[in-house]
Amino acid sequence: MNTVIDLFSYDFFLNAFWASFFAAVSCGIVGTYIVSRRIVFVSGGITHASFGGIGIGYFLGWSPLLGAAIFAILSGWGIQLFTQKGKVREDSSIAIWWSLGMAIGIIFIYLSPGYAPNLMSYLFGSVLTVSTTELYLMGALSLVLVLFFALFYRLILYVAFDEEFAKTTGLPVNLINYLLISLIALTIVLNIRVVGIILILSLLTLPQATANLFTKDFKKMMVISVLFAFIGSFAGLLFSFYVDIPSGASIIFTLVLVFALMKLAFYIRQKLLSRG
Repeated sequence: MNTVIDLFSYDFFLNAFWASFFAAVSCGIVGTYIVSRRIVFVSGGITHASFGGIGIGYFLGWSPLLGAAIFAILSGWGIQLFTQKGKVREDSSIAIWWSLGMAIGIIFIYLSPGYAPNLMSYLFGSVLTVSTTELYLMGALSLVLVLFFALFYRLILYVAFDEEFAKTTGLPVNLINYLLISLIALTIVLNIRVVGIILILSLLTLPQATANLFTKDFKKMMVISVLFAFIGSFAGLLFSFYVDIPSGASIIFTLVLVFALMKLAFYIRQKLLSRG
């Protein structure tokens, strides 16, 4: 059996390692904003709507991820537009774009000529098959997110916790909202290959739930979320490799296990302190 060090001699495992790292950075940062802003289900709507872009991409002969990225961004803008301008309830707007994206994806995949593509890696993830090009894109996105959140940290903080106050101070709230929803969409799409459409929402929320046990501070929560996202992703990757099970499910299972262990540790600690 290969040791962990031996695994790094394989290109596919090295790519998977870096994919796990970049996924941890992007999902850790964006997920903290999503959880703090309480727009988890908006992100879920964008995630499932992106399937429409995958179907269109296959039909037109494009890269499925390019189609998914375009459709995900447009869906995110659509949810915002329907809610703000169309006066549609946010949950209804999410449901509309969620179902529309899934329906369009199924229709265009069915209409695509030739053999129907294998969609398992998009639905459930396959980090071991992440290509070098996808890796560069994930790295570029992680860098953009780090720079964006570092440069506009205070502005993002105002929008995340008190949007009405931010508007009264004359801050470009709508512009920031559309930029952030675009970055959320790109984060979702570029990490689809890691854990899949079905499970990506967990990668955007579980590390944050674990980090929230340690701190309520937004900045610290981002850093700790990245750390736990990487621990869960890499441990899940190793688990999937040695047990020979799907990597996406393995990563999410590991993240849930880490959260449960941390929660249990905090519970035991509180009980001991209360007795003391």
